Amino acid sequence: MWKHKKLDRVLEAVSQGLSGPAALAFVPAISLASFWLGGERALVVVALGLPLAYMVAASVDARTGLRRSRRNPSGLMPIDSFAAELEGIFDTSAASGTESACILVALDEFSEFLDLHGNAAGDQLADQFAQRVLSVIRTQDISTRLEQNKIAIGLHPSQHLDLEACIQTAGRIQAAVEDPFSLNNTGVYMSCSIGFSLRSSVPETRYEDWIDAAAAALGEAQRNGPSTIRAFSSETRRRAQVRANLRREFEAALDNGEIRPWFQPQISTDTGRVTGFEALARWEHPQKGVLGPQVFLPFAEQAELMEKLGQAMRHHAFAAMRNWDRAGVDIPRIGVNFSSDELRDPSLIDRLKWELDQNDLTPDRLAVEVLETVFSRRPDDVITRNVTGMAKLGCGIDLDDFGTGHASIAAIKRFDVTRIKIDRSFVAKADRDASQQQLVSAILTMAERLNIETLAEGVETQGEHALMAQLGCNHVQGFGIGKPMPFEKTLDWITAHRNKVSGVPKIGRQTGS
Repeated sequence: MWKHKKLDRVLEAVSQGLSGPAALAFVPAISLASFWLGGERALVVVALGLPLAYMVAASVDARTGLRRSRRNPSGLMPIDSFAAELEGIFDTSAASGTESACILVALDEFSEFLDLHGNAAGDQLADQFAQRVLSVIRTQDISTRLEQNKIAIGLHPSQHLDLEACIQTAGRIQAAVEDPFSLNNTGVYMSCSIGFSLRSSVPETRYEDWIDAAAAALGEAQRNGPSTIRAFSSETRRRAQVRANLRREFEAALDNGEIRPWFQPQISTDTGRVTGFEALARWEHPQKGVLGPQVFLPFAEQAELMEKLGQAMRHHAFAAMRNWDRAGVDIPRIGVNFSSDELRDPSLIDRLKWELDQNDLTPDRLAVEVLETVFSRRPDDVITRNVTGMAKLGCGIDLDDFGTGHASIAAIKRFDVTRIKIDRSFVAKADRDASQQQLVSAILTMAERLNIETLAEGVETQGEHALMAQLGCNHVQGFGIGKPMPFEKTLDWITAHRNKVSGVPKIGRQTGS
């Protein structure tokens, strides 16, 4: 297969030489030289041979033109043509002892870009992205688009290709992508993550395994990104297998109840009393112990299990509220995180009503926690209807991780936000950092004027707790108050906290202004 491609390239070069204007200029000279050297017989041979040569050139032109037409207007090959070509590179590289590489390039934070700028801008960016990549690779290399923000490349086999050369190529691609893109006369800055696999790193005999290896390297780059390069290795393979096993175990864990909430207390800065708990997902793995969400949330998102995870969390959280009520413990509300996938469910409001009713809970006992990034993007109509619908139902709407997502005041009012949760990055060491203190004070002033409650996340020290109270923050949460705990330990913690608070003087607030 590859030998035929080599011959095609030779014939293409010959055809280009014969069909150009420069070649036509030499026809009289060739005829005169043939007559001078060989007489009439040679002149007859040349006269008959030249038309035949031009016929061959025209035929080759038609063939190469057909091959070029297989590329789409962006210069990328259709994916089926790319797959056939990559298989040829895979086989030839192994047979000839040369080296090649499969490279995957993906724009970072592309979904966020689409949320901010829309799909039309995404198409423009994708076209410019393709041109940037094509400007770096060689004409004999092949490429195709896998997704709107992802391009696959097959490097032509070479004796000189090695790990260092691939890293250099990847670096040049990143440098090209990091130049600002022009969208509506505005410069937009992007970055990309790159994963690649050398042919020699893949002992398998199927070219699909080569692509999978590059995909595994890209996944590792994206987890360590943005703007990261990773090469496939045996260690990459091992980590990919571990993640695949964990993903399968996670799906089973959802069904058998190993995924459940641990509860972190929230207290009033005015009275010191418990004003609620936040339900935080934990995986109680039988062998690996308690695993945090940073381990399993990526699997849930990839496997489209976020809705199922949310339902499991609400089931356990509402059961905890019911059990606290039966024990005579006053817990005003429970905070539950809602993912974008859950908020896109058209039947969410009806399901939530049913779940609350089954547990004899009124809607005001639920604080719906939504990340600020959901509000700062362009939420679709279903998300908007669900958030405003839950607010009308009587649920509290908590704007989570405030300060990290650029939500506008208009969005805060539109979604009927009842409480802002100030991100821990603003709270940390605020009692020792004047600039941090000013930021927190500005957020609290804005919230007060909007008549919105506030909660400071990540409070770890008495100094931070005291400062939040003095600045007028309504509630605090963090390791300095209480670590997340399973339900079985909450009643003892509540009793101990009540005993501690009963003998502690009230922390005064700042007045004025």
